[in-house]
Amino acid sequence: MEFLGVNINMKNSPELDPGFIPLHLFNKAFLATAKKPVSIAVERAKGEMACYHTFIHGTPEMKEADCFYIDRLVKFILWMKGGFRIYVSGDEMIYDYLCSIYRAGGKQEFDWDYMANVFEHPFEVLLVDQVPESKDAPQKIGGHFGGCRIGFDAGGSDRKVSAVIDGETVYSEEVVWFPKINADPDYHYDGIVSALKSAASHMPRVDAVGVSSAGVFINNRTMNASLFLKVPKDLYDKKVKDIYIRAITDTFGDVPYSVVNDGDVSALAGAISLGENNMLGIAMGTSEAVGYVDGNGCITGWLNELAFCPVDASPAAMQDEWSKDIGVGCKYFSQDAVIKLAPAAGIQLEESLSPAEKLKKVQGLMEQDDPRAAAIYRSIGTYLAHSFALYHDFYGFKHVLLLGRVMSGKGGDLLLETYNRVMADEYPALAEKIHVALPDEKFRRVGQSAIAASLPEIK
Repeated sequence: MEFLGVNINMKNSPELDPGFIPLHLFNKAFLATAKKPVSIAVERAKGEMACYHTFIHGTPEMKEADCFYIDRLVKFILWMKGGFRIYVSGDEMIYDYLCSIYRAGGKQEFDWDYMANVFEHPFEVLLVDQVPESKDAPQKIGGHFGGCRIGFDAGGSDRKVSAVIDGETVYSEEVVWFPKINADPDYHYDGIVSALKSAASHMPRVDAVGVSSAGVFINNRTMNASLFLKVPKDLYDKKVKDIYIRAITDTFGDVPYSVVNDGDVSALAGAISLGENNMLGIAMGTSEAVGYVDGNGCITGWLNELAFCPVDASPAAMQDEWSKDIGVGCKYFSQDAVIKLAPAAGIQLEESLSPAEKLKKVQGLMEQDDPRAAAIYRSIGTYLAHSFALYHDFYGFKHVLLLGRVMSGKGGDLLLETYNRVMADEYPALAEKIHVALPDEKFRRVGQSAIAASLPEIK
C-alpha cells in the first residue's frame, strides 16, 4: 500500500474497511527514510510539557508527507496530554504549516479553540532554537479507604452516589437525571447536592468527597464537560467551572475533595481490582472514553481524550461530526464504529433508531450468530490491534482494561479473539508485552462511585 509516497506493509486489513491505513504503520514507514531532526513540545497547565524529538524528510517531493506526519503527531499529543502552546524547532516550513492550521478558519480550528478555552489561555505556535524538555506532574491519588467518605459518579443519564465507611459501602443509590438537555446550571448543582446529602445521611460524619465525572478537569475545576452541553457560556464560566467544588464546600465545609475524569477513575478501579499499574482503560460505548494509571499507580492529569486522536491515515476515513476531523478514535472504538460498518456488512439500520438502539440491533443479530454482525466485530478487533500499536508508542502501557457496551456479549468475545489473532500476526513482540483484561466480578463489585470515594487523601 502506498500513501503520500510512503510504502506501507500491512498483513491484516479490516474486512469491511479495506481502505483503512493504520497510522502506526504509516508512521513507521515514514520514519524509516526520514533523516532531518525536528522537535515538538506542547505546554499545558503549570508549565508541564510534552516533548517529542522526531524526524522529517525536508525535501520538496516529501513536503506533503512531512506535513501530514507532523499534523497527526501534534493532534495526538494535544488530545492525549492537552496544551495551549506548541513549540517547534528544526524546520521553519513545519512551523509555518502548524501556524496555518491552528488558527481561526484553519484546518484544526476546533482544537485551537477547544484548548484555548480549556486552559484559559490563547493558543500559540512558537518557533524556537530548542524546545523545552518534558515535564509531568503525576499525582498519587485514590486507594484511600479510611474514614467516612462519599463517592459521586456523574453520568449522562444517571447519577450514582455511595457512602463508604473504612472501605465498606454502607449505602448507594442511582438516580435518573437529564444533565445534557438542561440549560440551567442550578439543575445540575441541586442534583449533585441532593446526592451528597443522601449519602451523608447514612454516615455519622463526612471526612472526604470524591467525584468521578465525564469531562476535562484542571485543579478540580470543570473546564469542559458534555454534561453541561446546553449551559450558555456566560453561565458556564460563572456557575459550572467550580460546580463540584461549590457543591461540596457549601454542603460540608472544608473537607478534602478530588474531582477526576471518569476514564481515569475506571483505570484506577481496574488497577486496584487487578493489583496492577501502568494501565490504560478504554470504554467503548457512546464514544471512546479513556483513562490511564502510570507505572507508579498515579493519575497523570493528561486529557486522555483518545476519541479525538487519529488512528487512520486514510484520506477517505469517516469524519467526526463534532471536531470535523477524520480518522479519529471515536469512529473506530464506540457504538459509532458498529453503526458505520453496518451498511458494508449488509445490515440496514432504521434511521429512526437512536445510536444505542442501532447498537442493540446489531448485538441481537450477533447473539443469533449472524455472519454479517460477526464481520463488524472482526473489523473492530482489527482496528484495535493496529491502534494499540499506535497507543503503545505514546503510553508504553503494560495492561489494558476494556469496558463499554461494544464489548458486551458474543460480539465483544469475537472482537477480542480477532484482536489477539491480528496482534500476534502483525505485532508479535508487542503482543508479548500487553495484557488485555475485561472487568471481573471484583471490578464490578467495587463500582465507580465507591472508587471515587477513595480519591482524596485525609491529612
